Amino acid sequence: MQIKHKGLRMLAEQDRAEGVPSKLIPRLRRVLTVLDEARNPGDLATRPGYRVRRRKGGMAGLWSISVSGNWRVVFRFESNEAVDVDLMDYH
Repeated sequence: MQIKHKGLRMLAEQDRAEGVPSKLIPRLRRVLTVLDEARNPGDLATRPGYRVRRRKGGMAGLWSISVSGNWRVVFRFESNEAVDVDLMDYH
């Protein structure tokens, strides 16, 4: 998995929670684990509550997983790996 967002990368690689909202940390840990295991969007479809969505418009080609409220983990798949993993707040 290739993580673009610095805070997510620190959480995944060093278990350091700097750079991400503290209330999201438990959910982000679960989402990162699922993304690391997934090889394509279909692997995520069976996960209840993750609300996996294909993005449209200017974000075509990307997928998102709902974290909480407006927060989404956004990513794409390349060579059976989640890449460009980012954390976004959709106001």
